[in-house]
Amino acid sequence: MEPRIEHPLAVFRRREQDVGLINERRLRRSLAQGTHVRVVAGSYADRRHWDRLSPMNRHFVRTLETADRLRGAAVFCHYAAAAIWGIDILGRWPAVIDVRIPRGSGGRSSGAVRRRALGFDGVDVVPWGAHLVTTPAQTVIDLARELTFTAGVAAMDRASWGRREGGPLTTSAEILESLERQSGARGMIRARRAAAFATHLSDSVRESQSRVAIDRLGFPTPELQRRIRLPSGRSVYPDFFFEEFDHAGEFDGKGKYFDPDILQGRSPQQALLEEKDREDELRRAVRALSRWRTPALQDPRMLYDILTADGLPSRRPRPRVGLRWD
Repeated sequence: MEPRIEHPLAVFRRREQDVGLINERRLRRSLAQGTHVRVVAGSYADRRHWDRLSPMNRHFVRTLETADRLRGAAVFCHYAAAAIWGIDILGRWPAVIDVRIPRGSGGRSSGAVRRRALGFDGVDVVPWGAHLVTTPAQTVIDLARELTFTAGVAAMDRASWGRREGGPLTTSAEILESLERQSGARGMIRARRAAAFATHLSDSVRESQSRVAIDRLGFPTPELQRRIRLPSGRSVYPDFFFEEFDHAGEFDGKGKYFDPDILQGRSPQQALLEEKDREDELRRAVRALSRWRTPALQDPRMLYDILTADGLPSRRPRPRVGLRWD
């Protein structure tokens, strides 16, 4: 799969004097009124279109605009590379764009660009327009070296996701091969731990986060995306299935009710009713069904209580108040 290079929205650039924003007064008025938003210095977009973009795609647009202004070829890495490849992350996207530079080069980061003097030994890159970008495997390794274990797992899961349109960006074998070539680099132990836990079956970063939490809370290892035939004859694939206990588990994300790409023309009310009908039918097909939302992933006690109340046993006691994981 090729790295993304096409803009997902129209951008007005001051240096090009696009029609409609040809003078500073009109530009300042548009920004003050909120009809346009600053993407990076000198680049602006219609707020309606900007607000429809996911955080990842907003970072992608910022990366594109930054790349257009850099003198000479650069190597985009970390979060910038993740946005270019379409690898979502767990947590906030930074305001700066990551570029990799030679070790000891003395390069300094600016307000828009974060220059990482990590060198290029054993680092995998591919062409990206007039620049270079780290490969998907290299990108998630770089991220996992400095992120928390959970966030590192989520990044690796997204890069190797098997149901991605066009196929996975990388594989666990490619990630492990890259890890071997860079075994002495800082943070590799953390990255190896994440790679050992990663899977191609998680459909979202929240599912990855849930999987890590389920393991840390001492629950049995679930099967992911298990096919279950419902009484109506159709098949569903819950996020998690604990076969010994005939217990299904699902993270209930709000995207299915509000994301236009997921709704595909349905109203949020229609999506909610369809999801409720699916849930009712799934409950009739298994012994137990647990569902949770993001707050349960931010408070381990909440997820622990949800699963145990629904009959799933844990080998560990209930977490203490205020417990937070890396």
